[in-house]
Amino acid sequence: MVAEKTGKQPRPREAGHVPEDPMLWPFAAARLAMDACLWWLERSPLEQAESELSWTTPASVALELATMRLRDCSRTRSGHPALVCAPYALHRAQIADFAPGHSVVQSLQHGGIGRIYLTDWRSASPEMRHLSIDSYLGDLNVAVDEIGAPVDLVGLCQGGWLSLLYAARFPAKVRRLVLVGAPVDLSVESRLSQLARSAPEMLYDQLVARGGGNVSGEEMLHVWSKSPDRDDIAVALQRDLSDEEGAALLARFDRWNAETLNLPGTYYLQIVNWIFRENRIASGNFTALGRGIDLKDVKAPIFLLAGLDDDVVPATQALATASLVGTPPAFVAAASEPSNHLGLFMGARTHAHAWPRIAEWLLDDLSSVLARSA
Repeated sequence: MVAEKTGKQPRPREAGHVPEDPMLWPFAAARLAMDACLWWLERSPLEQAESELSWTTPASVALELATMRLRDCSRTRSGHPALVCAPYALHRAQIADFAPGHSVVQSLQHGGIGRIYLTDWRSASPEMRHLSIDSYLGDLNVAVDEIGAPVDLVGLCQGGWLSLLYAARFPAKVRRLVLVGAPVDLSVESRLSQLARSAPEMLYDQLVARGGGNVSGEEMLHVWSKSPDRDDIAVALQRDLSDEEGAALLARFDRWNAETLNLPGTYYLQIVNWIFRENRIASGNFTALGRGIDLKDVKAPIFLLAGLDDDVVPATQALATASLVGTPPAFVAAASEPSNHLGLFMGARTHAHAWPRIAEWLLDDLSSVLARSA
């Protein structure tokens, strides 16, 4: 495995501090709810509308599925297709297509990837409350079949473990796998995995009951401990926000941050219990679409990207996936960037350095690696 590490080491957080980064918000939210003695359970549920925030990259909608809209951002019909699997957590899929110079889709395009698709996950309606991880894997499979297998899967954060599960369940349908800030082995400690295990199970059930079978993203945003301020956003976007362009980015971030997603209660509880509390994916005890998952079945070339300042998915946790898969070491690439969690997807510096390398790696025929390993 080739590893690149630059920048400073992560700074420890104060004891009891809930990370400001909202990517794995349900567990920090649970801690906040305990600290607040569940006062917010008396609030009325809030309705969710479709996103009105514009996209950076022109696209058409290739599929309308129960769980997502599949966005087709392709500029050509030739070449291997890349499917960007956005996180299905608190915020919408614009995290992968935020703004010029801050867009995963755009960076892959500039790197020469002509066929790109993006999962635009839907906010859960009351009718979606019983959807499970299998529901999302099933629709991801429909999307891959629509695109045409094999695909290159690019999984961001929680889209990373979903992509890895898919690659293990359907190994012939994945040509290459990119996991960016992806939590997989929760035995590698992080503040969020500690929160998930320390909160009583009953609390998570109450969160779902309060939402009528779903977990309300809007309510969780209202009880969030600390809304990101100008400095937090500047760190995430990795640029000065004092000029006119920076002010526009700041306003756009505020708007993106305010547009939240509800999660189906069944899906949410499976993530909390099966992945974060029981570590089933890494331990080999996960069943997906009727079949037990063995990560050693994943033999596709894999690229792991971690943030050195990531306190949501620490670099040691993000890179630990390399030892779990069946990919030969010669075909595992890894890089660590001086970035916090959101900066891996939105940061200007990360897009200037790490994402061009990922695009180059996706285009590389890897014959030189094969020759060296022979």
